[in-house]
Amino acid sequence: MVAPAGLQPTPAERRVLSELRRGKSNGSIATTLAISRRTVECHLSRLLSKTGCRNRTQLLLWSMTER
Repeated sequence: MVAPAGLQPTPAERRVLSELRRGKSNGSIATTLAISRRTVECHLSRLLSKTGCRNRTQLLLWSMTER
């Protein structure tokens, strides 16, 4: 799954992906990045839409192969 050129992750979304790769929960990601849990959920939702992934496991696999 490759995100179309105009739909690449934003810097904020990349930071969330980085924490997701560390196995953190939404709450832990929010604490680490000093953002709200809802903001983390929004970033993940947008990433799922951009990449065509169906869940955070697929998103995690996508993030590891699309560097």
